[in-house]
Parts: sequence; C-alpha cells; structure tokens
Amino acid sequence: MATPKKGRSASAQSKPWRSLALILIAIAALTGGMFASGHTKPRLGIDLAGGTSITLRAVPEAGNESAINKTNMDTAVSIMERRVNGLGVSEAEVQTQGRDNIVVNIPKGTNSEQARKQVGTTAKLYFRPVVATEVSGGKGAPSPSPSPTGNPSGQPSGKASDKPEATDKNSASPSATPTTQGRAVTDALKADATPSPSASDKGKASPSPSASGGTADADTKALQAKYAELDCTNAKTRSSVGDGVKASQPTLACGKNSGGQWQKYILGPAEVDGTDVDKAQATLDTQRGAGWTVQMDFTDGGAKKFGDITGKLAQNQPPQNQFAIVLDGDVVSDPSVNQALTGGNAEISGNFNQQSAQELSNMLSYGALPLTFKVDSMTTVTAALGGDQLEAGLIAGAIGLALVVIYLLAYYRGLSFVAILSLLVSAALTYTLMALLGPAIGFALNLPAVCGAIVAIGITADSFIVYFERVRDEIREGRTLRPAVERAWPRARRTILVSDFVSFLAAAVLFIVTVGKVRGFAFTLGLTTLLDVVVVFLFTKPLLTLLARRTFFASGHKWSGLDPKSLGAQPPLRRTRRPSAPVETKEA
Repeated sequence: MATPKKGRSASAQSKPWRSLALILIAIAALTGGMFASGHTKPRLGIDLAGGTSITLRAVPEAGNESAINKTNMDTAVSIMERRVNGLGVSEAEVQTQGRDNIVVNIPKGTNSEQARKQVGTTAKLYFRPVVATEVSGGKGAPSPSPSPTGNPSGQPSGKASDKPEATDKNSASPSATPTTQGRAVTDALKADATPSPSASDKGKASPSPSASGGTADADTKALQAKYAELDCTNAKTRSSVGDGVKASQPTLACGKNSGGQWQKYILGPAEVDGTDVDKAQATLDTQRGAGWTVQMDFTDGGAKKFGDITGKLAQNQPPQNQFAIVLDGDVVSDPSVNQALTGGNAEISGNFNQQSAQELSNMLSYGALPLTFKVDSMTTVTAALGGDQLEAGLIAGAIGLALVVIYLLAYYRGLSFVAILSLLVSAALTYTLMALLGPAIGFALNLPAVCGAIVAIGITADSFIVYFERVRDEIREGRTLRPAVERAWPRARRTILVSDFVSFLAAAVLFIVTVGKVRGFAFTLGLTTLLDVVVVFLFTKPLLTLLARRTFFASGHKWSGLDPKSLGAQPPLRRTRRPSAPVETKEA
C-alpha cells in the first residue's frame, strides 16, 4: 500500500493541530481586538446607513467660460475624492453630474461631519502675507495691532522653517504705539499695492505717481475702515468677507485662534497658491520632542516663489513676519518666518495634535481646485430603501446558504461537517475583519459589498468540494482514507490556488478600474478570496487529517461520505513481489 512521504510533509501530517491552533488564535485575537476597539459591527455605507448628499456647481470666472471642461471637472473630482478620503477611506462617492455639477455622497460615521466641511471648502488655496491681525471685537475695535495668535478651528499656529525646530509660535505683545502700528500697516499696504513692472509692461505708459499714490491711499483707507468695522464673530459677516477680491489684491479674512476666539486679518496679495504645493503630510517628531508637525514640499516654481516671500517676511516684525494659509476665505494657519526658506520644503511646527496636523496637511495637499464651486444643495439621504434591499439580500443569501448546507449533508454526509465548520470559520474571519477595517481604513459596507460576501460563499464551498472529490477519487482507486487524504492534497492544492488566483485577479482589476459602489463589491470579493486560501490551508486540510484518524471516517462508515463500497472503490492496492530466480543445483 502507498504510504505518505517522509520529511517535512510527514511532520505536517502528524501535527495538524498546530495549524488549527494558529487559526483559532487568530480568530480569538481579531475578536478581542474588535471588542476592545468598541467597533463590534461593520460600518455601513450611505445606501445602508444614510448620510449627506452635496451638489456643487462650477462657477466660471468672468470671461473664462471655457474653464468648465471635462479635464478640469475630472481634476476637481479627483481632488475632492482625495480630500474627503484623506480623512480615511470613507466610501464617499464623488462624481460629475451633467456639465458643471459634482455630486458628493458622504455616509454617516467616522469623520463624515469633518468631510462635509472639507468638501464644502471649494475655493483655491493661497499663501498671503499678514499685514495686521487682532482678536475680533466687533464694531469699534481698536486700530490694527500685531497680535500673532490668529489660527482657525483651534489649530495651532506654528513657525515655518526648512530645518527641524521644536518651537511654538511667538506670543509677543505689541511693542509699538498705535500710531506707529497704523503707519506700519499703511506702509505695508502701499507697498503691496504698488505694481511691479513686467516684461509685457515695458514701453507702455504708466500712471503718474500722484495718480497712483492717490488711488493707493484711498484703497488703503477704505480697507482699514472695513477692517475696523469687521466683526468675525458674526457668521453672516464672516461668510462674505473677502468676496470678489482677486488674488492680486489685499483682502480681509477671519479665522479662529488656538484659544477659540475669532481673529481678523488684513492680508497682502497672494504670493503662492495651492497649485505650488507638491505634497504635504503630518509627521510626529519623536527625536526632538516637537510633537506633530506639517511638512510641505513645493514644486520648482512654488519653491522659488515661497523662498522670495519668506525672505521678505523674515525681515519684518510680528505680525508682518507671518504668512496666512487661506482656504475659501478662512485663515487655516498663520505661521511666522525667521529666515528665507529656499530649499523647496518647509515645516510648520507648533502646538499641533494629530487631528489638527492631519487636517492642515489635507488642506495643503488637496486644497487647490481648478474651478470655483458653489454649494447648490445639501440633503440628507435616508437608508430606508437600502435597508429593505439589505434585508431582501440577506434573506436570499440565507436561503442560498441553507440550500448549500442541505446539499452538502445529502451528498457528503459526515464529510459535510468539515465543510460547514470551514464556512463558519471563514464567516467569523470575514466579519471581524470588516468590523476592524471600518475604523482602521474607513471601509464601509454597502449593498454591492454584501453581494460580494454572498458570492464568496460559493467560492469557498468550491474549494472544499475540489479537495473532497480528490480524496474520494483516491478511495475509488483502492486506497484507505489516511493515505488518500495526503495524496489528494497536492493535486487539490494546485487547483484551489489557481482558481482563487483568477478570482482575486478579477477582483483587483475591478477595484482599480471602477469607481463608486462597485469597488465595495471588488474589495469584499478580493478579501474573502484571500481568506478562502487561509481557511483551506490552515483549517480544512488539518481538520480532515485529524478526522481521518477517527474510526467513523477511517473505516468508511456509510454515513461518513467516504464509504468505499458506495464510491465504487477498486480492490485494495497491494504490493506484489517479483518471482524469485530458480535455484540452480549442481550434481556431484
């Protein structure tokens, strides 16, 4: 009779409990992690749990209607998608609708409120020098004074540097008198308002100094008057501040400082815009103990512009040594500068925490849009329809699973015990992983993802059937169960791996080339296909090896599903000896 090979395979056959212990420990660890994190259920997508639907309309700048085209719309969709998913893969759907609309569907759950705020922030990102700033006190506020405490949304303002530096933002109080402060503001505004000659202006007549000076004085006084009247604590006033102001003009802005107070600003013309930022990321500086910082890398053109403006700002006194990062008219950060930053990168350090650093890096990375958008509508989506469909899908899946179990019991009898336990182990791994992937990467379970999980039942059952039929073929050839289990495994293993590879490849391609809800189907199908390999190798095969040592299965009981007689087995294989050569005798 054929016997299993010795060596590593024989060791694995003799100790299948090791594989079983490994997968059971993995299930216990995942379950413990699920309960420890408090996320005991998978996070649901917008079609199952409801959420918010935002419709944004592209608004062209005057005389530039052609800017609304497919290229710019696709770029805006990509940036918005990265902006909301930069908070975690939240299954937010961002897609164009018609020629000039973008629809953003954000499901309920982790970071959905934060994502709604960020996707509604659709204006371009600018870096503007700070001319003056103070805590907003409404009408009748004092004249501009340098108070470098401005910063929105509780985000800490830091110091910008091109070398790692653990420094907090200066909190110096004004050292000059109100008169000299006002003069500094006026001088700064006049300098910002003075146009610099360009190559295209050479040879052209320029306005007389008296005329340009008079215009600059009038504009400066008007801006200072508006600044004195500006009340950033008033939401209606705050929403309209800076409207209609071009990037090349000084403007007013609002933002919250680290103390939660509204800060108002006079800002100079934009020197750098969001398209000049190549990338930004939040990093934790553990070596110097500086805490969370935001690292910025600029494009080649942006590096030069940023080096020029920081070189000018570094020569000024607070707050005119600060630049404000302005997004949708709000100051999101206003770090100070103490040297020219010419290396093409910079670090903003201060009293950041992980959330505030990540928010700022997201705005820097994904803040610049090729078009300006206005929110046309914002509606709440109910999950009633999706809930009904989910219930119907689960009922259909339960019926299908029940039919599969009935078939296994009728056809494989005792052997179906292995298949059912394997399905339960696969279900436990799938559920715990989905529950943990929600808070980990923002995975949201939508209807297509549920369909992917149901389809995976058939893929998993198919792997068991391939192995079982290989074992039964070995028994039909006259082998007993224990050698049949081991001889069938290499052949079944190859078939299972090829089948699962094809399924995983299809899921990966589908995930890459599709958008929206279909990616949920592809993700779930790919995940369950990988788990099928794990379950078959670490649970199904070792369990069948152990059961093959039990008399009920080894003896081929008629209810075991491995009865040689019912399978039409051939007579047992026996080794035959070659006939011995005849012995020659010699006569004396």
